[in-house]
Amino acid sequence: MLIAQISDLHIQEGGKDTALIQAEQHLTTCIQTLNRLAPRPDLVVITGDLTEHGRKQEYLKLKPLLAELDIPYLLIPGNHDSPAMLREIFHEHTYLQTDSPFIQYVIDDWPLRIVALDTTVPMRSEGGLCAERLQWLSDTLAQAPGAPTLVLMHHPPFETGIKLMDDLGLLTGREAFAQIIAPYANIERILCGHLHRTMLCRVGPTVASTCPGTAHQITLDLNTNAQALSFNFEPPGYQLHWQGAQGLVTHHASIGDFPGPYPF
Repeated sequence: MLIAQISDLHIQEGGKDTALIQAEQHLTTCIQTLNRLAPRPDLVVITGDLTEHGRKQEYLKLKPLLAELDIPYLLIPGNHDSPAMLREIFHEHTYLQTDSPFIQYVIDDWPLRIVALDTTVPMRSEGGLCAERLQWLSDTLAQAPGAPTLVLMHHPPFETGIKLMDDLGLLTGREAFAQIIAPYANIERILCGHLHRTMLCRVGPTVASTCPGTAHQITLDLNTNAQALSFNFEPPGYQLHWQGAQGLVTHHASIGDFPGPYPF
């Protein structure tokens, strides 16, 4: 199975950074890139911050852009999203339509079992895993302890070293999360967004990773005395997760036109 991951689209209606970030144009280029891939991915997972403000008009902008994907896709919310608006505009995505206030779901239709966990806290930047969500995760993992599994979540369950993002995005409940997943060697990867960069960290028996944004990236600043958070326009990217004989292999790829390929 081949899975493409994109994240942190930040489609917005108005706002001071609209002309600078140009999220719609970047997402269009990203989708064109994914559609051209050979082999084509079986699935695209989009790990949150679909919009900037969670407004209905922003989701109405996003939906026709994603309709250009020639690949099935799954959505999870980020801290910039509105669960209610996401469910309303993407009403045909039946996995979103549950009675729970949290957008989390499990899909068993693929060679990799997909478990999506909601880490968002209403009206807040940071992430959180309450007792209800942790219990849901525990119950869900216990239902198929031998199935190769992919966990999707917006906020990563580890500190990144980018202090100001860690301060803003601290995932409360991550210690309990690590304890819950500890018995499950079948978890191939935990795929996250939020950080607008590629990062990897061992969490329990597996690896958690973050995906770059489709437009802007968080500046790499590991200074513990950093005073200001900033973004830049390093090449936007995506990730390809390939299920090989020894488990999931992840490739980071940049979006854009670059010279080559040239034969060795």
